[in-house]
Amino acid sequence: MTKQISTIILAAGASTRMPGTIKQLLPWRKTTLLGNAIEQAKPVSSKVYVVLGANAKHISESMEITANVVHNPDWNTGMGSSIAFGMNEVMKSDEIPQAVLLMLADQPLIDSSYLTALKTKFFAGTNKIVATEYENGLGVPAIFHVSLFEELSRLDQKFGARKIIAKYKKDCISIPSMDKSIDIDTIDEYNYIIEKQDINNENI
Repeated sequence: MTKQISTIILAAGASTRMPGTIKQLLPWRKTTLLGNAIEQAKPVSSKVYVVLGANAKHISESMEITANVVHNPDWNTGMGSSIAFGMNEVMKSDEIPQAVLLMLADQPLIDSSYLTALKTKFFAGTNKIVATEYENGLGVPAIFHVSLFEELSRLDQKFGARKIIAKYKKDCISIPSMDKSIDIDTIDEYNYIIEKQDINNENI
């Protein structure tokens, strides 16, 4: 086992609140929301996994995904299922990492500098989890120690990563999201964040 982190990007959702749109393929900067998530994860990761579900074939054919793509056939049962599916892929690796980073494909403001801060805090201490701090609790992006891999691999449709974070709250530290954690669920939210970035003179 090496002092490396593998990343699982959860991108299996059907974008039900965006009729006629595949959220993962929405433009972001010079790529897509999914492409951006991969680009941000690579600097902190020994290996990047992308868990697809709905529209998996179309997404794979529409963009060059420079990561390990896996398809969760049970994606529609809940995010816990996709976490478990991705974790089982990580655990098949010849070289098991010391930790895994779980992140979403629809949080485009989460950048490599933020992920690096999570990673730095993880390796600087002995906590099993380093999570992102939200107003209503802790969540992903979050890094989980190898000792939690088995539990993560057994999550089902009823529970996601927050279940594990809550269970090990005493062994968890967090980093404020610093307004980077907004996730895109609707076209209005997507358009708003595009406009906001333009106002700040950031090139999308």
